[in-house]
Amino acid sequence: MDDKWKINLSMADATYPVWIKPEDEEIVRKAAQQVNDILKEYREKWPNVEKERIMTMIAYRFSLESLLEKQRNDTTPYTEKITELTKTLEEHFKKE
Repeated sequence: MDDKWKINLSMADATYPVWIKPEDEEIVRKAAQQVNDILKEYREKWPNVEKERIMTMIAYRFSLESLLEKQRNDTTPYTEKITELTKTLEEHFKKE
């Protein structure tokens, strides 16, 4: 772990020690801040909801965003279509 630093992240009223690469510190801290910002937003909307339930909703939100992003970046349908068109063109030119 020579190339990693130990930092403490504060999220949801707790502190978590984590080991990170120095070049990742900014993004790791931004991620923790994002959790805290959303937690604050949700606590203001639903002050009577338990923190554990709010954290579940936050985890769901991040998971959904991640899956939607992966779906947007999925090039499989395009690759399949290009392969299909390439085969069609090859067959066409073989006939000529």
